[in-house]
Amino acid sequence: MNVRVTDPPLTDPLAWHSVKAPSLADMEVMALAAYERLPKRFRALCEGVIIQIDDFPSDDVVTHMQLESEFDILGLFQGVGLPFQSESAPQAMPNMIWLYRRPILDYWADHDESLGAIITHVLVHEIGHHFGLSDEDMEAIEAGVEG
Repeated sequence: MNVRVTDPPLTDPLAWHSVKAPSLADMEVMALAAYERLPKRFRALCEGVIIQIDDFPSDDVVTHMQLESEFDILGLFQGVGLPFQSESAPQAMPNMIWLYRRPILDYWADHDESLGAIITHVLVHEIGHHFGLSDEDMEAIEAGVEG
């Protein structure tokens, strides 16, 4: 169901008084729900990947990726992707996927997509980096998401 701003009670300014942007915890719940809707075979290969929600990327990420602004990135995969892992190479840190709440909310405000769809897209894209998948592969996985 699409709600339009002109629909009551959204035209009543007092109805907006208690409406707030999703918190980090809210976004984590949404990301985990999106993750649970991914195909089982895809999730099975993600064992050990940690999903982290933060407001913005760290200053180090902004500098390393040469971003103009901390709003220029919605998510990030940090670690060693499956195609590059080796039994003999030690893995110092776990693979992590970062979803950045404020840039995602900013993107959501400027696009005609649901927040859940955006979170799912960013999550699949970052998990795709873990697997070394192409954009076409990631699109196919997104198309297979239930709900």
